Amino acid sequence: MIKWAIIFAVIGLIAGALGFSGVAGASMGIAQFLFWAAIIIAVILFVLGLTVAKKVVR
Repeated sequence: MIKWAIIFAVIGLIAGALGFSGVAGASMGIAQFLFWAAIIIAVILFVLGLTVAKKVVR
């Protein structure tokens, strides 16, 4: 997901530099959403990993 967020951010920056404000805004919005979604999923999986690891070790 982070890879796609970076791709959309680059598309947004290029579109903004060329004057396509609608495309740039949409691309940056998608990139921002994908970035935060990936961070939230990573944190959830990290917490679940810690809780499951404690149960497996005992």
